[in-house]
Amino acid sequence: MQQANAASAFQLINPNTLYNPRPFAYSHMAEVRHFSRILHISGQGGENQRGHLSKDFAEQTHQAFENLNHALQYAHASVLDIAVLRILVVDHSPKKHQFLIQEIQKRWKQHDFPACTLIPVPCLALSGMLIEIEATAYCN
Repeated sequence: MQQANAASAFQLINPNTLYNPRPFAYSHMAEVRHFSRILHISGQGGENQRGHLSKDFAEQTHQAFENLNHALQYAHASVLDIAVLRILVVDHSPKKHQFLIQEIQKRWKQHDFPACTLIPVPCLALSGMLIEIEATAYCN
């Protein structure tokens, strides 16, 4: 399965010799070839514009993706330009993992998912921070 847009800066690839990662909301590989800009987006946490962090993982996850969207929009890009995600989760659990999969599926809808690594961690930079999402996007 590859990203549909032939003019894209990259292709998302899932070799048929590997298991299908789509139910888990990621792709095995991102091959980058034709791009004019690279966006390295620092880990976005679940804090709102005033710096407030909810104590709820779901709310922080939603806000972290919204923060990622704000950064992308500022650069005239979208989640479909993201080739790679790195997601750090405090006190990772199957429940958190399932919620994260659903959140990614909502945001990418019927598009191929970026290559993604989920990293369980004991803590993050801010006290009470439960998730951080870092992204690399390639734009034409």
